[in-house]
Amino acid sequence: MSEQAPTEAFIPASEKLPEITVKAVVLSIFLTIILAAANAYLGLKVGMTISASIPAAVISMAVLGMFKQSNVLENNIVQTAASCGEAITGIVAFTLPALLVIGYWNNFAYWPTMLIAGLGGTLGVLLSVPLRKVLLNDKRLTFPEGTAIGNVLKARAMQSVGSKQLFWGGGIGALMSLSQSGFKILTDGIQYWVRAGGTVFGGGIGFAPALIGAGYIIGINVTCAILLGVIIGWGISVPLVGHIYGLPTIRYGGASQMAYLIWNDHVRYIGLGVLMIGGLRVIFTLVKPVYFGVQASMESLKVARLNRPPIPRTERDVPLSLVFWCSIFLLFPIYLLLTHLIDNNVLQLGIGMENTLEIVCLIMVVIGAIIFTSVCGYFAGLVGSSTSPVSSMSLISLILISLILSLLLSGVIDFEAEAARATVVAGVAIMVMAVIASAAVIGNDTLQDLKAGQMVGATPWKQQVMLILGVIIAAAVAPLILELLFNAYGIAGVFPRPGMDHSQMLAAPQAGLMAAVAQGIFSRHSRWGMMAIGGAIGIAVIIVEYFLIKKKGWRLSPVAVGMGMYLPTMATTSLFIGGVMSYLLNRMLRTRSEAAKEAVKHNGMLLACGLVAGAAVMGVLLAVPFVLFSDTDILRLLPERFSTVDDFLSIVVTVLVCVWFIRRALVSTDEA
Repeated sequence: MSEQAPTEAFIPASEKLPEITVKAVVLSIFLTIILAAANAYLGLKVGMTISASIPAAVISMAVLGMFKQSNVLENNIVQTAASCGEAITGIVAFTLPALLVIGYWNNFAYWPTMLIAGLGGTLGVLLSVPLRKVLLNDKRLTFPEGTAIGNVLKARAMQSVGSKQLFWGGGIGALMSLSQSGFKILTDGIQYWVRAGGTVFGGGIGFAPALIGAGYIIGINVTCAILLGVIIGWGISVPLVGHIYGLPTIRYGGASQMAYLIWNDHVRYIGLGVLMIGGLRVIFTLVKPVYFGVQASMESLKVARLNRPPIPRTERDVPLSLVFWCSIFLLFPIYLLLTHLIDNNVLQLGIGMENTLEIVCLIMVVIGAIIFTSVCGYFAGLVGSSTSPVSSMSLISLILISLILSLLLSGVIDFEAEAARATVVAGVAIMVMAVIASAAVIGNDTLQDLKAGQMVGATPWKQQVMLILGVIIAAAVAPLILELLFNAYGIAGVFPRPGMDHSQMLAAPQAGLMAAVAQGIFSRHSRWGMMAIGGAIGIAVIIVEYFLIKKKGWRLSPVAVGMGMYLPTMATTSLFIGGVMSYLLNRMLRTRSEAAKEAVKHNGMLLACGLVAGAAVMGVLLAVPFVLFSDTDILRLLPERFSTVDDFLSIVVTVLVCVWFIRRALVSTDEA
């Protein structure tokens, strides 16, 4: 049997406390906006986000604790809405910038961006309602992040420690980010490349506080796999490809620019192949447990319905009949959105083919949302939200959508000869994928919140209402945040105006990858050879991992290796620094008691969350003066000719921050 009795709730079903209160809703909206902005910046800068649930829970405990009347269920409501908003904004940052890269959009139009995120996210919330009882009662699913959030909420005695550590980390992260991107007295990375033997050799190291914090969160194992990807991609593949294909001709930039062009034109597609193999491996590994787990849980629910036991407060979801009719109703605005977004002025399709295209897109949204929301929800329970390969599955869904549309329209469009029409169809594929991904990421994130709610004794339907509120708030602010960041920094090689500083550009690696894949399929110029090489590397990594697990118990994630090949070196090395901090801190804890270990790990996690959130929020705040003055050097204090000075200062400051981080995390609970 896969069913288990629900976890004993902290607040029993017989006790009723206020949950959706005015102060909780106001705080939810505020934190949703702040954490959504931070994750949008982080997603565009490095192609990854962090969970907002624990920071939101700790902040809500600190704020609501100032009121005479507050309780743990209000705290749970706040983190529920904030985490949902973070998830939506993150997936929008991963997907929609691809439309800029292919030239389908020239900015983030408010209503299309808002509706893609809002309609897709709301559909995801509705689809997650029946999944709650199915997946939360499956004994094979631990929902690691949800369990951690529930424990944080229950351990209210630690709230003062948590808030202090979070705010300390946030202050240091914000100050470093201001010094790097604003005052320019520090740099976020150093690169050094040289020409030798007909190719280029070199590398880089990064000092970005947001990425150092993120590296600490994901740990030494994953960051070591990422570093292996850096070595394979930048250390071996870039020089090898440069030697085989010759060095690119450039006007400026020297060896560093040559290395970047080799990576951009060839090596990142090798990384894509590794990522795809890694994503497929995870999916295939979990197909069997997904199928049998859902089947067994559904059977247990049928038995429960026949017995018709009274429904306690802690098991009351939004009624399934309401979920069904709301889902059906939601299909109409989704269909209207698709008809608006498909530019038939360029496609020049007949009425019949245009209607067929719109209906096929709607069917793909429905089927894709149901499948990927369910699978992502199961992944979240089995391996956690942070390691669930949502972006890889989004990429796989984009490939499938693109191939279906290519087959559907191949008789009326010559994709190789008609570039404008091919671009429109690629844009349609990306937008359909974005709606599906918005639904899927909710399945990935929402069930963690519902697990935390189950532990503390929340009312599920109230959480589900707040999830929809989080989606709406995040969808409303996402286009404003993306447009602000685009105008301040430029995204993925696309700039709103000439003369902008390319070194400040937000790379948006996930979106750039999706744009390259979609364009390649429709232009018939996909770099399948490079992707095949990456696929072979991915298979080799899986084989090596098999023997490592068998002999040493170690893991080597092909997804992490692929990310190391796909991301810039300054991003990946920043992550590795954070991973090393995590390793060193754990080594120092070997002789401490279990209680002390848990306290230190809690401190370190909140410090890392603070580093990420503080640096990311500062990046968003700096975008305001950058846009107003159309100049990213408006706050510069150190002239460019002193670049060696800021390089040296950056190394020193990064070392000091790492030492401070470890010392601060080691402070005992009663002293923090």
